[in-house]
Amino acid sequence: MLNTFARRALGLKPVAATAVATRSMSLLRKRVEELIPEKQEEVKAVRAEKGDKVLCEVTVDQAYGGMRGVKSLVTETSLLDPHEGIRFRGLSIPECQEQLPKAAGGDEPLPESLFWLLMTGEVPTQAEAESLTEEWNARSEVPEHINKIIDSFPKTLHPMSQLVAAIGVLQEGSLFAKAYADGVHKSKYWETTYEDSMNLIAKLPNISSRIYRNTYHNGDVIASPGEDWGANIAAQLGYDSHEVKELMRLYMFLHSDHEGGNASAHATHLVGSTLSDPYLSFTAGVTALAGPLHGLANQEVLRWLNVVIDEVGGLPVSDEKLTEYIWDTLNSGRVVPGYGHAVLRTDDPRYTCQQQFALKHMPEDPKFKLVKQLHELVPPILTSIPKIKSGAANVDAHSGVLLTHYGLTEDNYYTVLFATSRALGVLASLTWDRALGLPLERPKSYTTEWIKNNM
Repeated sequence: MLNTFARRALGLKPVAATAVATRSMSLLRKRVEELIPEKQEEVKAVRAEKGDKVLCEVTVDQAYGGMRGVKSLVTETSLLDPHEGIRFRGLSIPECQEQLPKAAGGDEPLPESLFWLLMTGEVPTQAEAESLTEEWNARSEVPEHINKIIDSFPKTLHPMSQLVAAIGVLQEGSLFAKAYADGVHKSKYWETTYEDSMNLIAKLPNISSRIYRNTYHNGDVIASPGEDWGANIAAQLGYDSHEVKELMRLYMFLHSDHEGGNASAHATHLVGSTLSDPYLSFTAGVTALAGPLHGLANQEVLRWLNVVIDEVGGLPVSDEKLTEYIWDTLNSGRVVPGYGHAVLRTDDPRYTCQQQFALKHMPEDPKFKLVKQLHELVPPILTSIPKIKSGAANVDAHSGVLLTHYGLTEDNYYTVLFATSRALGVLASLTWDRALGLPLERPKSYTTEWIKNNM
């Protein structure tokens, strides 16, 4: 089986689409194939019974306001509740931390175990999670000519631009694109979508770490140690300690999925609905993450913290002085980055999870103490302002400080890590989009003139 995966990962002898369903399958793929008919029947039954039910009435303000809160997408992998936070296939973050398999000697869920959960709705056994580790390692090699392209990128090219370009050239090996060109039946679209997604996820540690080492460490690339996915990322970045491996497992777990309406998930789904292959679809999600209002937020929080430290005269700082600084920031028309969320009305449980990690591993870090202090001061200030709906801390308020503590200070690179993690969620969703036969997304739009004359 591994020889087959390795050949596929290297792009040797593309497998004909008609042979995909009959070849030896991984444990995960076999389970997904068993689940698809059940889920297809469930969706048919729901549409037959509830197809005429109204999910949401859209206001003019929502149309102008970025479709905020419009209920019009189906995403099977996760659901975001304003007061509870994210649930992955029905499991909260604390439940995932308790139930999902972990690496030997570790406390954080393996990203492999989360991907299994996202794909199947089932908590994997330790053996099932480890089978994914083995499979991703077997699929992970990047063709040498693509490595040379990545190595040719100038250091001045933003790491996210490098990632988009690297994934774009990987597209030459798309099994979905080949199968579609060969006329594969639409009921089989999910199979090569799954294979492309598995290949891409497996290669991302090699690609993202190569970009990091080229940009910041003179091209001194570190070979994969062949461990679990999160540990491989840490080691290939140049961090071999147990704590950093645990941080990478945690980071990849927490940033993987956030239901379907966020910009990166929606962009991947939207482009995927045109039947673009997973490589092209995911590049759309990556470019969405590169925007300051989405994936760059953790970078902006860290930069803001550094400005705070400079302007208050160093750490520690009194609550009174920090409160004054927060109000000065707000009164000048700026925001406090890392606080407030489009959906959440309470602290993001991903923030809480990272705080627990920091309390365990780095309680005396000065910037962590500042983050903790801000968490006590900012929410009451924000909620005292009538027009602000949420003062809750979100995941971005914490993640940059964790990375900085261990020496990963190149904040331009942080969103590449975010994108690497987000692949787990959006590609699991894309596979199910194809399995359920979801159509081309094409919402109706109106002009301002039409609204003036008809509403």
